[in-house]
Amino acid sequence: MAFSGKLTAALQATLTGPLDLSTPVDPLDFSKIFDFATGTGTTSGNADMSWHDTRTLTASATENLDLAGSLTNAFGTTQTFARIKAVIVFAAVANTNNVNVIREGTNGVPLFLAAGDGVPVLPGGVFVWVAPAAGVAVTAGTGDLLTFTNSAGSTSVTYSIIVIGASA
Repeated sequence: MAFSGKLTAALQATLTGPLDLSTPVDPLDFSKIFDFATGTGTTSGNADMSWHDTRTLTASATENLDLAGSLTNAFGTTQTFARIKAVIVFAAVANTNNVNVIREGTNGVPLFLAAGDGVPVLPGGVFVWVAPAAGVAVTAGTGDLLTFTNSAGSTSVTYSIIVIGASA
């Protein structure tokens, strides 16, 4: 299978601040494009796998996504990531709780600095992590789980996830 993709992070903003005799303006136009094309290893932009899904966690639920052999892509092929190069998580606007993205305590993918570290994705929010060159290694059995938790016990949460990576 061939893979190609383009991930864009962009922000256009203007900050103004009226003073006594003038109005200074600070325009910001930031854009970064990450191109991905079929390949493996630590070369920047090389990727040959992607997996995506929209998932729901019941109140207080937790799930581990095993990036080394339990996820199936749109063609029915099991995805065994050796490296992940991008992760995007979007928490549905209608959620009332956060979706927590966590490095699992024992066998977590080293996406965050330490086991148990993570980030809350608030309703309507997005978490984007990109490392187009080396990415992070996925090691079956010892470093292959990415954990998602519903931050509260009141209602379910829905989130969409995209993972881009390489098989070697």
